[in-house]
Parts: sequence; C-alpha cells; structure tokens
Amino acid sequence: MTRWPVPEPMQLALGAAREAASEGEVPIGAVVMRDGKVLSVAANRTRQPPDPTGHAEIRALREAAEKLGNERLGGCDLYVTLEPCAMCAGAISHARIARLYYAAPDPKGGAVEHGAHVFEQAQCLHRPEVYSGMGEAQAAELLRGFFRERR
Repeated sequence: MTRWPVPEPMQLALGAAREAASEGEVPIGAVVMRDGKVLSVAANRTRQPPDPTGHAEIRALREAAEKLGNERLGGCDLYVTLEPCAMCAGAISHARIARLYYAAPDPKGGAVEHGAHVFEQAQCLHRPEVYSGMGEAQAAELLRGFFRERR
C-alpha cells in the first residue's frame, strides 16, 4: 500500500464523514473537485431520509452534476474516505470521473480493488485513474470507532 500525504480534498471528505457519524450515519464522506475547486462535499445519508442510494459518492456526484449542468463530470476528481461499492463505482464510471482517490480499502463491500472489480469489467466503458491510501488511518479509525460504539 502506498502512503500518501492527506490532501485538503480528502481532509474535507474526512470532515464530512465525521459529520455523518455525529448524525448516526456510517462515517463516509466524498468530495468532487475540478481545476482545483470544490464542486461538492457530501456525507453518507441513507437513514434520514431513508435512501438506499444515499451514499456519499452518489450524493457528491449528483451535486457536482447539478452545479455543472451536465451528467458527465470529465476532468473531475472524486475523493472518498472508503473504497466505493459496486453501485458507486458504476456511477463513477458513468459520470466519467477522471481520478478516484479513496482512503481506506473495503474488503467486504468495496468493488474497485476488491469484490466485483467494477473498473476491470468489459462492460465498464470508462475507467478512472485510481489512487488509494490517502488518509487511510484516519478513515479506518472513524469507521472502527463508529461500529465499536454500536456493538
């Protein structure tokens, strides 16, 4: 695993994850950037309102697409605190995200470097550059602490 310094966009994503945890949501945050500017910051919000698609990545992609007035987010980077699931990886591909940066791996539910390996499938029409490990320790501790409190 590569150790990266934690860039400001990932710090923003970690802040969103902390906010999610404080509201009883799984602590995952995401940020969409383009040309050095923040387009969106989002946290998981699947419980209130009840929304199975309320993952941080989906919410951040929706907000960025709305701001740009385009469903294609070419040239945009996505920073997320946990390896995306299959649903989110599919949305990342459809949105044409240029670069995906994620903090912590998710061997159980991740679908980028684990599980389905969505970007490696023949049906995947766009494959972002993928970088992992930025902020991994902080993201992993947020998740461990969140679930420890619930056990």
